[in-house]
Amino acid sequence: MTRDDLFNTNASIVATLTTACAKHCPEAMICIISNPVNSTIPITSEVFKKHGVYNPNRIFGVTTLDIVRANTFVAELKGLDPARVNVPVIGGHAGKTIIPLISQCTPKVDFPQDQLEKLTGRIQEAGTEVVKAKAGAGSATLSMAYAGARFVFSLVDAMNGKEGVIECAFVRSEETESPYFSTPLLLGKNGIEKNLGIGKISPFEEKMVAEAMSELKASVKKGEEFAKNFK
Repeated sequence: MTRDDLFNTNASIVATLTTACAKHCPEAMICIISNPVNSTIPITSEVFKKHGVYNPNRIFGVTTLDIVRANTFVAELKGLDPARVNVPVIGGHAGKTIIPLISQCTPKVDFPQDQLEKLTGRIQEAGTEVVKAKAGAGSATLSMAYAGARFVFSLVDAMNGKEGVIECAFVRSEETESPYFSTPLLLGKNGIEKNLGIGKISPFEEKMVAEAMSELKASVKKGEEFAKNFK
């Protein structure tokens, strides 16, 4: 399915489920992993606004799979343990809106520009790579489950008082001209304690952020328009 096909199927599912959440558990942490996340998070926000219970610190677009993939691919290239690699991935959760910040990777890694571009492209298109590997019979499932579990375990740890829990997620944001944007977030008892922002990035990464803006804003608008007309 294209992301447009996904939108047509998932938009109403997410709107229906989040309507139930807004009515029955308005203070719950809402973690949305249904694609296209760049649109389903704005849908969720608009539904909660409609019911007068909107709290942007409790609504998360789960982009953790991008981070898990980035960590894995960097680790493979450098002969590292992926569990010990951390690459922040900012922006959105589709194609060129996925912006891996290799310059902020811990431990520090360096790649020649051509390899960096290839690696970045692979991270951005990893979902398609899986679909092709399964010859169209399915998409990422186990890795998606792992990523969803990792994010939720982190959030629950933070809600239970663990300090210093940081995960990237696609949330309401003032960091760029896009009203929603994924950056590292400090999580706490009430959801987002602090948006840690983009930080210092390379010129290559700055260019990717600039080039992602039009697609991000269009996806957000599409979600918002859908939610406004959803009955």
